[in-house]
Amino acid sequence: MPQYNPPVRDMQFVLHELFDVASEFKQIPAFAEVDVDTINAVLEEGGKFASQVIFPINLSGDAEGCTLDKTTHEVSAPKGFKEAYKQYVEGGWPALSCDPAYGGQGLPHTVNQCLYEMLNSGNQAWTMYPGLSHGAYEALHAHGTDEQKKTYLPKLTSGEWTGTMCLTEPHCGTDLGLLRTKAEPQADGSYKITGAKIFISAGEHDMVDNIIHLVLARLPDAPVGSKGISLFVVPKFMVNADGSLGERNGIYCAGLEHKMGIHGNATAQLVLENAVGTLVGQPNKGLQAMFVMMNAARLGVGNQSLGLTEVAYQNAVAYAKDRLQMRALSGPKAPDKPADPIIVHPDVRKMLLTARAYAEGARALATYTVVQLDKELHHPDEAVRAEAADAVALLTPIIKAFITDNAWIATSHCMQVYGGHGFIHEWGMEQYVRDARINMIYEGTNTVQSLDLLGRKILGDNGKKMKKLGKMVAQFVEDEGISEEMQEFVNPLADLGEKVTKLTMEVGMKAMGNADEVGAAAVDYLRVVGHLVFAYMWARMAKIALEKQNSGDPFYKAKLITARFYFAKLLPETASLIRTCRAGLAPLEMDEALF
Repeated sequence: MPQYNPPVRDMQFVLHELFDVASEFKQIPAFAEVDVDTINAVLEEGGKFASQVIFPINLSGDAEGCTLDKTTHEVSAPKGFKEAYKQYVEGGWPALSCDPAYGGQGLPHTVNQCLYEMLNSGNQAWTMYPGLSHGAYEALHAHGTDEQKKTYLPKLTSGEWTGTMCLTEPHCGTDLGLLRTKAEPQADGSYKITGAKIFISAGEHDMVDNIIHLVLARLPDAPVGSKGISLFVVPKFMVNADGSLGERNGIYCAGLEHKMGIHGNATAQLVLENAVGTLVGQPNKGLQAMFVMMNAARLGVGNQSLGLTEVAYQNAVAYAKDRLQMRALSGPKAPDKPADPIIVHPDVRKMLLTARAYAEGARALATYTVVQLDKELHHPDEAVRAEAADAVALLTPIIKAFITDNAWIATSHCMQVYGGHGFIHEWGMEQYVRDARINMIYEGTNTVQSLDLLGRKILGDNGKKMKKLGKMVAQFVEDEGISEEMQEFVNPLADLGEKVTKLTMEVGMKAMGNADEVGAAAVDYLRVVGHLVFAYMWARMAKIALEKQNSGDPFYKAKLITARFYFAKLLPETASLIRTCRAGLAPLEMDEALF
């Protein structure tokens, strides 16, 4: 059976030793009282909920899946999901980083993200129910009317109701400019919304009394394309003036998708028939309002893959230490046993260290980014907010695409460690592989994220955001370049930084002649930049590990070994990626008829 131990020690290392987040929070009045003890207490208790409440129902939830009653259009979540969610609400977890004005606890998003990493390790399918609700909360908090906030935010904050985002339609996925759902204005200021949405995660379930859907639709006079999209809040049950639930709204689940993974989450086909909704934000400006939720979701999906990488790694390590198979090539390592544990074999260690390096690198990057998000939203200095916003904008597509790609690699490696047992359901590993695959697809495919990074975030502002990242890396290289023991980390980091600068200019020049050059280079380019950011994080972590390697705590020895592995075995991938990136559009120019 699978197991999960919350990585609280490594989280504490990243939060307190690497980034000293408590000091960062002291500069933000809203978080000035958030200290190390408070953060650690949340990590400890959150880890218990993840490992003791939702982890035990992950495997069974995957096997059972969700059930749709086609007569009532109601969906039942797997056994134990509803009871676990009740405990989640009773523990106050949904309110952790929400606004105290609506019943929230007002803690930083940084702390909430650590909780969600553990929840995703424990049970990604279950975690998507409260995770999407938090995104709906953020969108309404940023763009809702006072009446909408009063009606919906307290219930979303408490977790009494959940939320969804309804974008995709049967004929269009990422290209939302093609959507057809219509919204007809009514005399009372509401709208009647008609259309169909697909792939709606947590779109229907029996865990709460009401579900709040955020729906993209077109007004009758809307311009064509993405500039004619509006956003509406459409509750499953109408809400009366006193806050009680009224009649059933015209939004129903017509079917559940039969999926490769995340079986415990209801991926719904929703039909809207004159469903009553109210406008969120300005007419025809729906995408701007929805982007609050979409960007939160992109960071959340990266966090999902971090969670899966961590739990897959833990289980593969446990198996590799226990499984006996052959002898080490250099001679028996366990002569008292009929064979050696497979962890002695070099390639098994390589697979395990790959997963570990990607998990710990992702944790550092995700934490750094969400600290910047807390600054962007709450720091009193406008200049600091602007700098932080640029960092979040640049790093969001990297978190979404690079971390999810790495999770696909890592979970596959971890399944390989198990051999044939990895392919069998009851060992749990094949579920992590299946669950990890969707993270590369939804909330904007990883190709879309790559186009966003290169086309919009870098070339779109003439490299302004990228130059800030380069300056930060260069400053670290300058500061640590005099240290002999840091050379093995600083030198490859500096080298890659220079190569990325040159590559960016080269691709930018090509794109001026043919914009399709961006599409040809973008995926490889994002992976190169992802490694640059990871290398920076790993160099910083290695610095701390070097300083404390003689402390007697084996944690730092393991951190240093993992850092060396990353620089020796994973970072060199950038050499081939830079070559394929430079190859550009020419190798792809085959006539359609020849495909």
